[in-house]
Amino acid sequence: MDREEVRELLRQVSAGTRDPEEALGRLVAGPLSGGVRDLGFARLDTHRALRTGDPEVVYGEGKKPAHIVTLLEELLRQPGRRSALATRLSDEALDTLAAAFPDGLRTDREARCAALGEPPAPRGRVLVVTAGTTDEPVAREAAFVAREFGCGAELVRDVGVAGIHRVLAVRDRLDAADCLIVVAGMDGALPSVVSGLVSAPVVAVPTSVGYGSSFGGVAPLLTMLNSCGPGVVVCNIDNGFGAAVAAARMVRRTTAAPASSAPGTPRPEPVVS
Repeated sequence: MDREEVRELLRQVSAGTRDPEEALGRLVAGPLSGGVRDLGFARLDTHRALRTGDPEVVYGEGKKPAHIVTLLEELLRQPGRRSALATRLSDEALDTLAAAFPDGLRTDREARCAALGEPPAPRGRVLVVTAGTTDEPVAREAAFVAREFGCGAELVRDVGVAGIHRVLAVRDRLDAADCLIVVAGMDGALPSVVSGLVSAPVVAVPTSVGYGSSFGGVAPLLTMLNSCGPGVVVCNIDNGFGAAVAAARMVRRTTAAPASSAPGTPRPEPVVS
């Protein structure tokens, strides 16, 4: 569903010729009458933001760099003030994007993410916590996406349970967050510890970090699913993106809207490689 279709629905509601609830249902069901842009190599969901509040995101794994450029260009053409975001980008794709968009491209090579356009003004605070430095790529993906989805986001690095005093030393920072994303491999115990120290929700992300018996992240995944700490929800292995979207939606629902969303509103500096 495009802007003009939405505008016509609003005119009809204003004129009293269409019931508001019926119009709302039409907006939610928009893809049945449109909302898809067929690009030949992909069918882009242009109605996702109207349905969920968040626009389509390009998953770059396995895609041709030229196709990623086209998808981002198409997302930028869509109405609304949201950034166009791509994740899991190869070095070749990142180089191609840098050449195609010499101005305004935000990238983090370690996170393998890139974004264009104006993100929403930040609200609330998401804290991304890592057990070890090898969890950094997944954590940076989570922080990058959380910012593009409208949250302030910061990183607390290398506070795993092998040195429990490290996480206790930053308890005040943990407790000040509206939501925490805790990223850990190996035994995956850190989210349980963090959940026992804070009142905010904890989104746990297992990583494929560890020796053979961690089974590429399965061991920390099972640990997190069996956490005795209350308030822990678990994402898939290495899924910093999914954790960031979940955290951003929680924070947006529970924090006040920013006083101004005009272009130029200050926002946290991104973590860049």
